[in-house]
Amino acid sequence: LRMFQVKLIVTGDDFGYCPRRNQGIVDCFLAGAVSNVSLLVNGSAAADAAKLARRYNIPIGLHANLSEGSPVCEVLKTNSSLLNEDGFFHGKMGFRTALSKGLLNMSEVKQELKAQVELFCELTGHLPPHMDGHQHVHVLPEVRHVFAEVLEEYGIKYTRVPIEPGLHNCDWIAPALMDFYLGVEEDSLNTVDVFTSHGIRWPDIYIGLSTMGKNMSVSTIWSAIDTAIVEFTSKAPSPAHPTPQSRTVTIELMVHPGYPSVPPIGGCGEGPDDFSQSWERLHELQTLIKPELQSHYKARNIQLCSFKDL
Repeated sequence: LRMFQVKLIVTGDDFGYCPRRNQGIVDCFLAGAVSNVSLLVNGSAAADAAKLARRYNIPIGLHANLSEGSPVCEVLKTNSSLLNEDGFFHGKMGFRTALSKGLLNMSEVKQELKAQVELFCELTGHLPPHMDGHQHVHVLPEVRHVFAEVLEEYGIKYTRVPIEPGLHNCDWIAPALMDFYLGVEEDSLNTVDVFTSHGIRWPDIYIGLSTMGKNMSVSTIWSAIDTAIVEFTSKAPSPAHPTPQSRTVTIELMVHPGYPSVPPIGGCGEGPDDFSQSWERLHELQTLIKPELQSHYKARNIQLCSFKDL
């Protein structure tokens, strides 16, 4: 393993969700615990998040959201297939149900994704170097094609493909959640060819499902990284003429740190959800800033970076 240089992107998701989330993510960035963020442009504190990213020079990409809160595209705010009877997005599972029933209009999905890229540009002054999906909607059937087209049209190079090595052995994950994760994994496996054909790239390794919320600890992060590197390097062909490039392994660790949201403030139009109000986000924050995690990175020659450093 020593021969491999590891580049680790630690992405704080849901930047812009509420002021307390923003503060938690910034605190993590300043502590050297997060190296990249993903912005929810329909989050109630998105403009504030963009200002903070500029102030602290935080690398920022787009967390495309089709499942929580309200659309940003004016035309779709009323009478769109993306909305439920209350006028909000269908929700994490509701979106999947509506999709499987053929109720979602893909041209509206594309319209909303493009509107979110445009709003991201307005808020930050630049295109997102990477764009992924809130609640992993971007790897779902049909959506994956539209998502890939939007990335290609804007020249956005990087995304996230949530296939986590060792996920199947994580017996601490509750069965209902594991079912959801295995669905995400299956959708991701079916997305690889689509993204590849559009010239989109992603890190060699993804981690973040097995280490979310209360399941995060220094040891779960470590074993996830170790498991992933061992699996990846055992599959990687040994180069006949090693170059520095051939020895670099890139990893994205998805994290959700923050101080718990306090209703009614926060969310993407409907107020904050349970996970956002829970102690689990604070637990992630406290785990990520632990000095032993940082010193472990250094000891293992792991360099924290962002997508634009790849």
